[in-house]
Amino acid sequence: MDYKKRAVILWSLWTLLVPSGFYMVYRLSPPAEMDLSYLLVFAAFAVFMMLFPLTINGNSIFIVQWATLAIFLKYGLFMEMIVIQLSAVFVILRARSSEPVYLRLPFNSLMFFAVSIIAGTVFFVYGGEIGSEALGHVFFYGLLFQLIYFLANHFILYFYSLIIDEETKFITIDTIWDFCIMLTIFPFTLILYLVEAHVGVYGVFLLGLPFIIVSYFLRMYSDSERINRDLKIAVTIGHQLAGSMTSNEVLDLFVVRIAELLPVDYVYLIDHRRKQGDFAMLRRWQDSRFLDEEFPICQRSEGVAGHVLARKKPVIYHSREEWEWLTLGHIAADAESLMALPISRNGITEGILVVAARKKNVFVHHQLKILEMLCSYFAVSLERAGLVQSAIARSERCGLTKLYNYRYIEDRLESLVQQVNKGEMDALSLIMMDIDFFKSINDRYGHQSGNDVLIRVARLIEEEVGEAGIIARYGGEEFIVALPDYSKTLALLLGEKLRKRIEDHDFEIQSDLDEGRTLQKVKITMSIGIASAPEDSDDAMGLIRNADRALYIGAKQAGRNKVAAYAKM
Repeated sequence: MDYKKRAVILWSLWTLLVPSGFYMVYRLSPPAEMDLSYLLVFAAFAVFMMLFPLTINGNSIFIVQWATLAIFLKYGLFMEMIVIQLSAVFVILRARSSEPVYLRLPFNSLMFFAVSIIAGTVFFVYGGEIGSEALGHVFFYGLLFQLIYFLANHFILYFYSLIIDEETKFITIDTIWDFCIMLTIFPFTLILYLVEAHVGVYGVFLLGLPFIIVSYFLRMYSDSERINRDLKIAVTIGHQLAGSMTSNEVLDLFVVRIAELLPVDYVYLIDHRRKQGDFAMLRRWQDSRFLDEEFPICQRSEGVAGHVLARKKPVIYHSREEWEWLTLGHIAADAESLMALPISRNGITEGILVVAARKKNVFVHHQLKILEMLCSYFAVSLERAGLVQSAIARSERCGLTKLYNYRYIEDRLESLVQQVNKGEMDALSLIMMDIDFFKSINDRYGHQSGNDVLIRVARLIEEEVGEAGIIARYGGEEFIVALPDYSKTLALLLGEKLRKRIEDHDFEIQSDLDEGRTLQKVKITMSIGIASAPEDSDDAMGLIRNADRALYIGAKQAGRNKVAAYAKM
């Protein structure tokens, strides 16, 4: 049921029932003779009880019944209903909730109205009397009123959740806590009522003020504990980020740990591409998983990210109305609470982090500060991971062609051959290639022209092999392709495609030995040798040697520009 339909129903019921209901209660059970100053003190005490709830298991539990039951026992049902309605309004206006105020106001008013009517009716039907000071009478009927009040409240909340299609259990840990606190507070209610009856309004101050002060300090302590807990988790996350080796690991871990730390439904990690002047989505997290689909690139002056980039300051919003004017629809349509902050390194903003939740008023200021700290960890860890990856790439890659080098391919072949020997892979083929008469290119056009040819050959091999194999420059003008799960027959077919592709290609070079450095086209050919495991060898170096033999004996000595497979003598 959507908000508008629910609002119409709730406000219609409220208009029909609450004003007339109050009038009927006043006529049937008019308030006892009262001192207005006493009543105002009681009412103020009830409001304070609502403003300083107990926080247990992350949920707020209101103990306003401490004051309202005393009001009921002293002044009757009508005044109890007035005070509870007034207290509820204060709480609704300052509470954090995903539902709008225009829904919560009529519902809570109707609920407290119904609960008061039910509990008060049971109280009077079974013989309860207003103003009694007999301890036994006050204890029995006061407890009866509290129990009925608790049960009626619980039933109404449960069935309302079912009506609006929210999944809920009839009895939860919060229900049990609420019940236990109600029983614990009940004796204090009796004391408050009886002390006020004998001491007067000072009894409310004697009992109420110490409780309000203790509640306030408990709340401060609870907030402090939560902040310390979040800080400890943030430090742990920082250490985990520092231990990540690759940039992708850092990105993934950063997003996942933020989603675990904060009550978020969405995480957006946005890259600020300074050269192009736009934003690109690095990671999107929604409902405990990454989303991989394409995401539109937006200009750096647009949306929430653009706003944060322009201000270079973090922002926190408690409802969609506060930030909706900033978005272009890139943030989920049902998001409400939102935090966004720049990710900076050396004074330069390199990205934007945006987190959002479906509920309103979810985020608090200390969470924003913790995110700022985590973004600093993240920026440093990402830079470190990039340096590590660059160092690894330099040790594994050929500086000229950017293909893997011979160290990497020999280590990789060792592990691939082991997989074949263990039966984890059916076959492994190795293609070894050598450019024919490559020395003549260097001698005629110069070594830089020869390098240009090597780079272009590397790109042609990559285009032809794709993701099927692991390509390396083995040395000089030699190249190797390792092909997991390729039989020798399939490797021969691929080898022939490579040979033909090289033979047909026009290589454009600028001769270093020509004063005019004119653009020239040259043709080259490639000789290729192939060996496979397990049939030709059961170790990596043996496989390389056999592919090399096929290259020189079967292809080079047979006239070059040929593909040959290793054959045992």
